[in-house]
Amino acid sequence: MQPNPNQPNTLPPSYFDEVYRANADPWNFETSPYEREKYATTIGALPRDHYPQAFEIGCSLGVLTEQLAPRCGHLLAVDVAAAALEQARLRCAHLPHVEFQELRVPEEFPSQQAFDLILVSEVGYYWSPEDLARAADQVLAALQPGGHLLLVHWTPRVHDYPLTGDDVHTFFLELATPEGALHHLGGQRHEQYRLDLFSRI
Repeated sequence: MQPNPNQPNTLPPSYFDEVYRANADPWNFETSPYEREKYATTIGALPRDHYPQAFEIGCSLGVLTEQLAPRCGHLLAVDVAAAALEQARLRCAHLPHVEFQELRVPEEFPSQQAFDLILVSEVGYYWSPEDLARAADQVLAALQPGGHLLLVHWTPRVHDYPLTGDDVHTFFLELATPEGALHHLGGQRHEQYRLDLFSRI
């Protein structure tokens, strides 16, 4: 897995601060038919009706968070962008079991917490290869045996992202070996995104 030579480092919080300063919904999460279909596919891929403890890395405006919440007993949703989190908190104010935190993974990670579901959606390609590996170690350590890890990422290359969605998914698929900690339960490839589901061995 090779980083983009023009942007080999993890994108900093300031990158996202600038993005949200320019546009309150920069990726059209609230209005895009593409996002609406992808969210439905994401929720539909979850094998269980209920996850007691869930963790969403990179929740942005909370559009997917709101849809995921009914399947969770408690949902911790984190992002690096304060402006996005402010919108997410307003959107999910009617959901008291959803908790939002401003957190930068992998530099920061919920300590001493175990999760039945971890969702990494549209965030992995912002990490450098080194930070992707660190985040993967943290995710595996926090995932309960038998718990689910769901990855969903846009696959075309973006010039200022360190990685592609395919890079991220390939990295986790390489961990899903008979001797590894993950079991690959299946995947879907769509025109512009892919989804892979894993369980913790």
